[in-house]
Amino acid sequence: MAKKTKKRSFFNRILPFLFIGGIVYAFLNSNLIGDGINIDLPNNQDRLSSHVLQYEEEVTAYAEEEGIEDHVDTLLALMMQESGGRGDDPMQASESLCGSVGCIDDADRSIEQGVTYFAQTLEQADYDEKLALQSYNFGSGFIDYVKDNGGEYTQDLAIEFSQLKYEELAHTGDYSCLRAEAEQYDACYGDIYYVDAVLGYKEAVSQQKSA
Repeated sequence: MAKKTKKRSFFNRILPFLFIGGIVYAFLNSNLIGDGINIDLPNNQDRLSSHVLQYEEEVTAYAEEEGIEDHVDTLLALMMQESGGRGDDPMQASESLCGSVGCIDDADRSIEQGVTYFAQTLEQADYDEKLALQSYNFGSGFIDYVKDNGGEYTQDLAIEFSQLKYEELAHTGDYSCLRAEAEQYDACYGDIYYVDAVLGYKEAVSQQKSA
């Protein structure tokens, strides 16, 4: 009996520390998703990760080759939205190269292709950066859709295009809503809030550089 009491007393002494440790662990991990990309952090949200910033020189070099060096901050922000700078295809550029995911397995090749593709969409979009960004996500068919419907990017057109493409392709089972907000519109093709997300990161780029 004495031994059992002693064990119970020891457990009671360490219980508060176990409880506090559990709370700390839960708090630290509540801000992580997927491969550890920070989200919803009041003091860190929208900041570019070190994984993205390590590629700034490569992005700049390829942007200069394409004559779009003024868009380096946009490209870094785009990479942050696409992958957080992680993986072998940080620009998620495989589909623009070969039409399917996974054909690029080298970060430098991904950056080269991603910058080239963005430069192409930017030119096709008559240098409307918002239209080019959404087309990077949707595909260049969105540019034609916009030109046939007023000629300027709007959020409403992004939603309409996503609805049409999702209705067309839903039977494949390859598409689902990336954001809960998109479900109300049945706009589950691509990311209808892609432009806002990238531009949020772009604003953070200049803030980080001036800090």
